[in-house]
Amino acid sequence: MTCPHLEAANLSPPILSQSVYREDCTQCFDSLDDADGLDVCLQCFNGGCAGERAHSRLHSVLRSHPIILNIRRTRKRVIRDEPPAKMSKLAIAAETDEDRFDTALKARCLECDIDLDISGPKLAPVISGVMKANTFSRSEEVKAWEQELASCEHILLMQQAESRKIEQRTLGHCYACDLRENLWLCLECGNLGCGRKQMGGVDGNSHALAHSNESSHGVAVKLGSITPEGTADIYCYKCDDERVDENLGAHLAHWGIILADREKTEKSLTEMQIEQNLRWDFSMTTEDGKELKPLFGPGLTGLKNLGNSCYMASIMQCLMDMPAFRDRYYRPNDDLPVVDDPASDLETQLRKVADGLWSGRYSKPDSALTNENGIAHQQGLAPSMLKHLIGRGHAEFSTMRQQDAFEFLQHIFKIITRSKHENALSDPTKAFRFVLEQRLQCLSCKKVKYSTNEQDSIFIDVPLEKLPAAEGENAQLEAYRPVTLKECLDNFTSAERVELTCTACGSKDGYTKQSLFKTFPDTLVVNARKMTVINWVPVKVDVPVIVPDEPFHLDSYLAKGQQSNEELLPEEPEPQTPSFVPNDAALAQLESFGFHRNRCIKALYAAENSAEQAAAWLFDHIEDPNVDDSPLVIDGQSSGAASTADPEKIELLGAMGFAAPQAKKALKETGGDMERAVEWLFSHPDDQGEYDDEGTSAAPTTSQDPPGTATLPALFQLQSIACHKGTSIHAGHYVAFLRKPNIEDASGSTWVLFNDEKVVEAYEVEEMRKFAYVYFFSRC
Repeated sequence: MTCPHLEAANLSPPILSQSVYREDCTQCFDSLDDADGLDVCLQCFNGGCAGERAHSRLHSVLRSHPIILNIRRTRKRVIRDEPPAKMSKLAIAAETDEDRFDTALKARCLECDIDLDISGPKLAPVISGVMKANTFSRSEEVKAWEQELASCEHILLMQQAESRKIEQRTLGHCYACDLRENLWLCLECGNLGCGRKQMGGVDGNSHALAHSNESSHGVAVKLGSITPEGTADIYCYKCDDERVDENLGAHLAHWGIILADREKTEKSLTEMQIEQNLRWDFSMTTEDGKELKPLFGPGLTGLKNLGNSCYMASIMQCLMDMPAFRDRYYRPNDDLPVVDDPASDLETQLRKVADGLWSGRYSKPDSALTNENGIAHQQGLAPSMLKHLIGRGHAEFSTMRQQDAFEFLQHIFKIITRSKHENALSDPTKAFRFVLEQRLQCLSCKKVKYSTNEQDSIFIDVPLEKLPAAEGENAQLEAYRPVTLKECLDNFTSAERVELTCTACGSKDGYTKQSLFKTFPDTLVVNARKMTVINWVPVKVDVPVIVPDEPFHLDSYLAKGQQSNEELLPEEPEPQTPSFVPNDAALAQLESFGFHRNRCIKALYAAENSAEQAAAWLFDHIEDPNVDDSPLVIDGQSSGAASTADPEKIELLGAMGFAAPQAKKALKETGGDMERAVEWLFSHPDDQGEYDDEGTSAAPTTSQDPPGTATLPALFQLQSIACHKGTSIHAGHYVAFLRKPNIEDASGSTWVLFNDEKVVEAYEVEEMRKFAYVYFFSRC
């Protein structure tokens, strides 16, 4: 039977830049492993579940895309009594999907409700392209890793030998052995040698490296990784690192290899690296070796590690456990938003994750994940679409590097706040917002000034006090005095002296400054900063913070506002916009270097008309985008403003463990000087910094009422924590501990550990509470 929709459809295989969603549905976590499989649209490559939720049919109706490829994967039955296969040579073996699964393919027209011939000339190349293409999650991981790569001087200055066409038969094997895969072509002389042995069973005798050492030729390309789009594995042996060749097409054509004729036949180094990273596992046993008990059910679903993504998993588990997020995004009786591209819609992806975590349909033991003790864990969900969506366009969260979990929390709050919340659905971050009141009082005339700031979290600096050195086998371990949460909050809300000139009496004695809560949120997020400097390098240290498990009061931290006997400081006049006239001689000198006039004026403004310092500023900001596009606009800040807000400096301070608002404040206070900014930060540990729409405070509410409430009692209880193991917040491992209702005792609660996809009954929660990094306290 012929299908008119197939005849009319304009089908073509996916190109490298297209996303192919052939792992799970773009609107839920039903996948190709389910009984009904997954339908991949052969027109736009959207993935839709074919089971009871019928997201595939919904996509077909909305987009008029009825032609689909159904992919169904079943795990192969392992016969245990077979003798092991004889190994003829040493290899690093690794199971592939083909080893573990059987895959069934079926093409259908959903509108005609008929099967189609997958071997037909119109469908066969498209289906082949879909199955060979990287999945969406893998392609995004590859992009994230590859964007870290750059070129090098050895590629830019490379001189190729005399041009000649290398016949295909000479590309058959290594020049020094018979290997026919993992082959690397020297771009300088055309030599072909095998690469190094790779994890995953890829053989190699390092003859390409031997050629480089003998010839001093540095740059080689992996033949099997070349794509028609011009991407490939490029390695510089002189740099001993992966690189990018912007002129790869021309360099290959020099040896008679045309990009358009190539087909990628082997995994790239990046793809193999990702696979290796995903094999890491973490201990899930008690100190005496007892394995922790796996848990299953609604609200007990794990999130797979997508490669250094535990920072995201720990925060998403904590957020989705809060009523504000759970009730906002887990809406099993509501229809999903009607959008053209569900994978790129924030509302859809947050609902997808909430459904995955709370429906319970994905939280079940997987027999394939049974360990030698007979204990089975769950597969967990891979939130790759949400990770890509949240990280898109962000310099850090779009990468595959480990990130700071608290910075991720602030970033997702900002994205959600700025997104649309339609159909009377409120912004869930409102439950985290509150108002902090700051009180300044002149030490001389005693007049006061009150100001408020809306926030969604607070930083508490943990006092560091080393204990006497231990003796015996633990003599090398440094220990710190345990501190209580109350001590940290007392320090956060205590008055401190600041050096300012009084606007009323002119005294230079300074002020006292104190911050208290004007309102309390429904959920209070606290970031515990435990930083010290060892050999001039800021490191995170394990200082025990004693946090009560029972509810506790924050009443004493509520601000009282202006008292009847207090006199207010006079309002400061609006700052006049300062004028700036660049020094003519200095401007001419800078322009003579070839810089644009707008750029030179901005440099002179930042350097207060010093030609020498302006030249240094120009070279420090030589890659800043759009500097030449607009004239200097003075916004009332000091003349050093152009340099103090330098994002690069803020990022460097962030790498040291300081939050963006604190970094901005420190740079402003020190005129942009990095060394002085670090000193300022360590000497002002309680200063929360400057908040703006690019920082970490919550966006201003559209309501006239301030967020949070000031009603007492303000009783809070620890609900969840994101814990971190490691000496740097940008490395190590994050896990989450969540308080869950006790199944056996409805009036009680129990703690559950979420370690990526593994969900287990928590062990030694009191110890982990001491070393938490982000606390979530719920108002009782």
